[in-house]
Amino acid sequence: MESAATPLEQIRQRIAQAAKIAGRRSADVALVAISKTHPAEAIRPLIAQGQRIFGENRVQEAAAKWAALREECPDIALHLVGQLQSNKADEAVRLFDSIQSLDRASLVTALARAMDRTGRQVECFVQVNIGAEPQKGGCAIAELPQLLDAARGAGIPLAGLMCVPPLDIEPAPFFALLDKLAADHGMAGRSMGMSNDFETAIMLGATHVRIGSALFGQRAG
Repeated sequence: MESAATPLEQIRQRIAQAAKIAGRRSADVALVAISKTHPAEAIRPLIAQGQRIFGENRVQEAAAKWAALREECPDIALHLVGQLQSNKADEAVRLFDSIQSLDRASLVTALARAMDRTGRQVECFVQVNIGAEPQKGGCAIAELPQLLDAARGAGIPLAGLMCVPPLDIEPAPFFALLDKLAADHGMAGRSMGMSNDFETAIMLGATHVRIGSALFGQRAG
């Protein structure tokens, strides 16, 4: 039966098993299907199987792809998981239901203004540069309290923290650190874990796992 299951069913089973081992409910772990670079034709089968949360990397790609898909299925929740330029804040606030890449004070300002202009309150995760990697986006750990204060002061609804651990290093310590940071700062959400490590992330408190290649195969671009 396992081999006959679709990739989505297999991932759901693995989420449920990891949650059970961790003494958690699988319903408390949201699966964000990372559909970036994949066409609508690859996304529709997952929608047909009941998947409703999807993640995109770029505002323009998401705008072009999701207009028709959302007409077909209005209850889709769309998450922005890639870095956001401040000049695209208005478009992002109109398009997305969650922004997982809030990582700097200038973006706090841009998003607060965009939410005021559009009348939409979009939940945000603060992305933490958990491995202190200069090539990656994310707020430095030392600057996290200040950024959270700025976001709260600007009236931005905060859902939690997000991280992408360094490649080719055991991710568990980084997930544990994000879990501690979230607890220390009163954040309910922990967006962490991808196709290769989401079970570890669930064991360490993930509330959102971002799965791409395990659902769709390798990225198209």
